[in-house]
Amino acid sequence: MATIYKEFIVEADARQVWDALRDFGAVHTRLAPGFLTGCQLDGQGARIVHFANGLVARELLVGIDEANHRLAYTVTDGKASHHHASAQVFAHGEGRSRFVWITDVLPDGLAAYIEPMMAQGGAAMKKTLETQAG
Repeated sequence: MATIYKEFIVEADARQVWDALRDFGAVHTRLAPGFLTGCQLDGQGARIVHFANGLVARELLVGIDEANHRLAYTVTDGKASHHHASAQVFAHGEGRSRFVWITDVLPDGLAAYIEPMMAQGGAAMKKTLETQAG
């Protein structure tokens, strides 16, 4: 199984970053606008996300851990036989956060496709979160 690990510092308070991350149905407006162009909740615990590159994915919410500022989800359709991702926010000093996003995927070859998307998504999240904090 391939693991893709992305970590970045956000110049925003961890509570603000967590509030945006945990808003599962607003990922396209509060977390990664531009990278994501749309999101609809499907009424079955999942969201249908639309990416700027045309990809559409159904992401099922696995859990929200309020105490640890962690959200986990899995993609339930597409080419992956296994996909699990989590994102977690840590306080990193006054008015700063550390954002950790991890995806495990099978087959391993899909990592070459997913990794650049996560890099682009991470940049969009950092920009959005810092803009909202400013």
